[in-house]
Amino acid sequence: MARLNGKAAFVTGAAQGFGQAIAETFAREGARVVVADLQASKARAVAKEIGKNALAVACDVSKAEDVEAAAEKSIRAFGRIDILVNNAGTTHRNQPMLDVDEVEFDKVFAVNVKSIYLTAKAFVPHMRAKGGGVIVNIGSTAGIRPRPGLAWYNASKGAVNLLSKSMAVELAPDKIRVVALAPVAGETPLLASFMGEDTPEKRAAFRASIPIGRLSQPQDIANAALFLASDEAAMITGSVLEVDGGRCV
Repeated sequence: MARLNGKAAFVTGAAQGFGQAIAETFAREGARVVVADLQASKARAVAKEIGKNALAVACDVSKAEDVEAAAEKSIRAFGRIDILVNNAGTTHRNQPMLDVDEVEFDKVFAVNVKSIYLTAKAFVPHMRAKGGGVIVNIGSTAGIRPRPGLAWYNASKGAVNLLSKSMAVELAPDKIRVVALAPVAGETPLLASFMGEDTPEKRAAFRASIPIGRLSQPQDIANAALFLASDEAAMITGSVLEVDGGRCV
């Protein structure tokens, strides 16, 4: 039996990378999935590939009006949202902390942190009304074991990791579980920015910092998200699961 039968999920940043793999994996496991992304055409392409159980929604997760409209459209289409995955994220380029300008700083915190506030405002009342749900926030090993050159990104993911614990405690009486994943650097469009430049030498240095000897793949993160979102994880809330090949040890 599929592990998410009868569930509906809203996944942000689902047009590529970790989010796309999460949306596709959830759909294979029986869920109806909202593919929410700023890149509307890519979101539609992913939803079309998934099939009739997917809905594409254009959404800038840093804007309240976009998030509210996307939530309303999704709940109207599926009748319910049981799982919220806050995956959309961005970073500044790897560089000295004082070289990051204010516009970049604000964007990192708006997309990585404010978005969780906005989706909570949009979906928690709905989850409360229907008796529960699961929120999966995509944090990062950057918020546990920070890398040089990514100071403000590291801080934003530290906020996501701790925010997940705070939300879990507050929402537990509502039967809403809140968990986080802390992926190590992966094969996603953000990788070049994390490294500063995408060269064989930089990739080798990143791989060398991961005991298991490779970068994460989107499917690694999707598999972990599937477990945490499923009823098999019914007793897990407030946890930050490191999917990192040993990076944080």
